[in-house]
Amino acid sequence: MNHFKIDSPTCISFSGGRTSAYMLWRVLQENNGLPEEAKVCFANTGKEDEATLRFVDRCSKEWGVEIIWLEFRAEPPGFAVVDFESSSKKGEPFEALITKKNYLPNTFARFCTTELKILPMKKYLASLGWNDFATFVGIRADEPRRVAKMRDNKDEKLTPLASAGVSNFEVLDFWSKQPFNLETVTVDGNSLLSNCDLCYLKKPAHLLNLVKSNPERAIWWADQESRIGARFNNAIPAYKDMINFVSNQRELFDGIDGIDCFCGD
Repeated sequence: MNHFKIDSPTCISFSGGRTSAYMLWRVLQENNGLPEEAKVCFANTGKEDEATLRFVDRCSKEWGVEIIWLEFRAEPPGFAVVDFESSSKKGEPFEALITKKNYLPNTFARFCTTELKILPMKKYLASLGWNDFATFVGIRADEPRRVAKMRDNKDEKLTPLASAGVSNFEVLDFWSKQPFNLETVTVDGNSLLSNCDLCYLKKPAHLLNLVKSNPERAIWWADQESRIGARFNNAIPAYKDMINFVSNQRELFDGIDGIDCFCGD
């Protein structure tokens, strides 16, 4: 069975990561290009690392495929079609959603993915008259919990990579041979900046290291917590505290000169 063959209305949900990009490439290969029955959609929250945006744009240009860039809007129709140049890069769609809700997404009410990504895609496709379609989602065979969760979803979400037995090894091997790649912080083959740059669901150690490498990343998140008077995740430090922590760490060693080490002699 060819899991990447498309012969009915299908939305290819492109997250902007290596895995979903590889899924798109397989679709293009198995269908001799993008089928008329398919649309490729990328939903930008405004908090993706700019390297992700460049990667999405490069995939479109290198492979000659139209990728529809969508963003949440608080006013009807609930979405806007943008492109790399006009896309939000300072968290504007995400902030507009928080303002509309007047509370933060959190570990108990994770509405951000639905409101910022899934619904803008659905509303855009509905505007084209697409009310009954399947969705290709970039989840691999080595992500069994995500596969099970996705297949329990009431919507028709398909995981062609998982069905074809594709693992992260195959994805990374593919990208190692390409003339371009996703240029973000990567650990064990996984981009730490995938999706929103400092998502409150990332591992605390990863979050802190990302703040250390660029404290300005945390300012937007700290500002949202401050203006709403709540936290994204009570199980991790507040973003303001992360900023203060990495700042104090640097101050601790300011003005201290090192000495020559002869331990190896």
